[in-house]
Amino acid sequence: MNPQTQQESSPSPQRHLVIPGDVIAEGNNLRPGPGTYVREGRLHAARLGLAEERQGVWGVIPLSGVYQPRSQDTVIAIITEVGPSNWMTDINAPYPAPLHSSETPWKIEFGETSEYLKAGDTVLAKIRFVDETKKTQITMKEPNLKKLEGGQVIEISPSKVARVIGRQGSMIQLIKKFTDVWMVVGQNGRVWLNGEVPMIRIAVDAIRYIEQEAHRSGLTDKVTAFLRDATGKAGDEPAHERMEAN
Repeated sequence: MNPQTQQESSPSPQRHLVIPGDVIAEGNNLRPGPGTYVREGRLHAARLGLAEERQGVWGVIPLSGVYQPRSQDTVIAIITEVGPSNWMTDINAPYPAPLHSSETPWKIEFGETSEYLKAGDTVLAKIRFVDETKKTQITMKEPNLKKLEGGQVIEISPSKVARVIGRQGSMIQLIKKFTDVWMVVGQNGRVWLNGEVPMIRIAVDAIRYIEQEAHRSGLTDKVTAFLRDATGKAGDEPAHERMEAN
């Protein structure tokens, strides 16, 4: 069987591993699907996963569990499309979530949306509502919701978010104490980090360590030891099991 015939008879499209920011395709008339966005004629991955093309639409299948939106959840959203009065966003969910210009802190005239947010930009938002068909809308019209400038976004399993945050934010505070990296954790399994690049790398490694060891007891002490080794710092005070995350 020649390669062309084999490709035509194959029931599954070709897939390849991508990380956020990777260029998946280039050219005109690119059609972004879930987990992708277009910027300057290039289609990029917005999440870690497997890139595939189906009927001319590119998408990224996440490697971990997909987030199921809930009303009032705080999420980190990535702009995927820009319209005259709204944006489409990727919230790491099965369906994209629109953000209307009236749901932002800015006064935006019709057709001026691209002056405020472009494809690939990252925002901290909140789930405004989820209807019975799971269609979702988000908002930025609450305190502390904003565009996230610079920094780096990573994805974790949505089921591990509570463990990464820790009880009353204990794990996040622990990482910040050692690395001085500013972090925002979305309930949709995305974490935004900003600070010095070497310390961001250590913070990311610590988050991955928490994600991997989330099922084990004594996690706070283990993360403390990990951060001490990675940064060479003693920390302000020793961690105790009372900080242990649920």
